[in-house]
Amino acid sequence: MMMNNSLKSLCKVAPGTVIKGKWHKYEYTVIKELGFGANGIVYLARNANQQVALKMSDNAMSVTSEVNVLKAFAKVQGSALGPSLLDVDDWERSGTKISFYVMEFIKGPDLLHFIHQKGSDWMGVLFLQLLADLADLHKNGWVFGDLKPENLIVSGPPARIRCIDVGGTTLKGRAIKEFTEFFDRGYWGLGSRKADERYDLFAVGMIMLNTAYPKRFTKTTGGINQLLPMIKQKPELRKFELVINKALSGQYQSAEQMRMELLHVLQPASPNGAPRVKQAPVKTQGSVGSRTKSRQSQVRQKKKSGLFETCLIISAITFIYFLYIYMQVL
Repeated sequence: MMMNNSLKSLCKVAPGTVIKGKWHKYEYTVIKELGFGANGIVYLARNANQQVALKMSDNAMSVTSEVNVLKAFAKVQGSALGPSLLDVDDWERSGTKISFYVMEFIKGPDLLHFIHQKGSDWMGVLFLQLLADLADLHKNGWVFGDLKPENLIVSGPPARIRCIDVGGTTLKGRAIKEFTEFFDRGYWGLGSRKADERYDLFAVGMIMLNTAYPKRFTKTTGGINQLLPMIKQKPELRKFELVINKALSGQYQSAEQMRMELLHVLQPASPNGAPRVKQAPVKTQGSVGSRTKSRQSQVRQKKKSGLFETCLIISAITFIYFLYIYMQVL
């Protein structure tokens, strides 16, 4: 979704422009534009020696909403999905008040560029991270909404997937605020635009498709019957076919459920320098010989333990007896 021209014109500033907060008086020097969406423009800026991302909008309610989302992210212990919030203020320009907020500037390539550079073996590691963060977000009552590769940055090392735009994040049960058609289940005729866990998981499935189709593809018939053949046509997607299919079909009830199935299909180790994906140890019944050896070992251990306890008791009784005799003599 694109922002309207009047808003873009109002918030458009040239590199070198100094933005001074009306209330906190902090100054930010604009370096360049990073991007724009339906509700504002994001700039790379500098405050003292620190680079930051500054988003401005003439819609104060939109800024307040996004600030509340960033504050909610901060309460999700251990989650690094969204950027840290640094400042919230207003800037007066030509008699007009423009609201803005400042957040951590996350450096790194976006998800598609990272996978293109490093190879598809990194998909498993990064999507496991993403699903873990989404699980935490969902538990706190939020749905990300406008989930797409452009909003996902891989920082590091070590490689860590982060999000740079929370403008589409919506409380569960409400209508999705912002979306991009290719990643929207409503566009493909596979669900509503009501904010729930499965809305985000559909988008994750489409992002996985997007890694193999960087230029994306157009909708024809729509529905699952158009999307499933696209998975089969790409060798790098075939091992994820079941996971993507279930995400697009709305069969997962939670991000954690999808994450566990993704973990199950991944190999224990990935080539080309990608980190190993650790799987939970599997308990097996073992062979008859191994079970017999295990029982024999336990029996030996019990015998040793019993012998030690017996010796200890005899020693204690002997000591008490001699002490008694000694006391009688005295």
